[in-house]
Amino acid sequence: MGRVTAICVSGRRGTQKDAVKSASFSTQWGIDGDAHGGAWHRQVSLISADSIGKFNDRGANVAPGAFGENLIVEGIDFRSLAVGTLLGCNGVILEMTQIGKQCHNHCRIYDKVGDCIMPREGVFSKVVQGGVINEGDEMTILQRAQPLPWQAAVITLSDKGARGEREDKSGPLISERLKAEGYDVLEQIVLPDDRTALEDTLIRLCDQRQPDLILTTGGTGFSRRDITPEATIAVADRLAPGVAEAIRAASMAITARAMLSRGASVIRGKTLIINLPGSPKACAESMDAFLAVIPHGLELLRGEGGDCAAGNTVISNS
Repeated sequence: MGRVTAICVSGRRGTQKDAVKSASFSTQWGIDGDAHGGAWHRQVSLISADSIGKFNDRGANVAPGAFGENLIVEGIDFRSLAVGTLLGCNGVILEMTQIGKQCHNHCRIYDKVGDCIMPREGVFSKVVQGGVINEGDEMTILQRAQPLPWQAAVITLSDKGARGEREDKSGPLISERLKAEGYDVLEQIVLPDDRTALEDTLIRLCDQRQPDLILTTGGTGFSRRDITPEATIAVADRLAPGVAEAIRAASMAITARAMLSRGASVIRGKTLIINLPGSPKACAESMDAFLAVIPHGLELLRGEGGDCAAGNTVISNS
């Protein structure tokens, strides 16, 4: 259980927010009058009052809203919670959607202290149920009545696709197949065949948005620009070669050229990353080989499954 020690809003992005005594939260939008409201996943930002306190002990002397945060909460370590966690406060329900963020430009706090905690200590959420939050209100962590749907992201690797010279057909096909299987597709991205760009994107997705599954398409062949397996393995914590082996085995029954695919399958954090070929037909055939099997592995990565394949326990909100 925690307590809201400050509520901060601003009408323009990229500026310090001003503290207010209360704020109205609109479902699937955010805080009324705040610039970060909208139909996206970072509607409301939160940070622990304890983190700010430790930062100020180093001489930062930051006031509420200095990090661009919306809610400062005492007594909850947001960094220890998983994406998908539900937070309740005076009838408002927030769902955590991202942990930390990329800092592209150093802020005034960084220039002063040489550090900023928001990129690693701040978290983001969307408003599941609206209402009013007041300074001093209690915030609690809610138990889900139903399991969080599987979360996924799709990345297409294509130089021409990234330049707008070729329509991406594989990415949308993968996304629609995942949605039909009950997955929430958080992001669908097209990147050039650039190893650094792919590594950075995989790290951002796994560490901040924490999807259960990332599927890449393209860049698995013998061309010098085919860098997808190398980038994927570079960011891995652990290998999961069986999935890639199953894809190649199934594809070999269709075409002998499947032996030329270098696609990898790995784990980073709690995310399974699988490389698929570039063509829509090959993507569909590859997904046939693993899509029905991997939910058990995803349960294990979430810490929900086990050898006995026990189901999720449904607990009412408290």
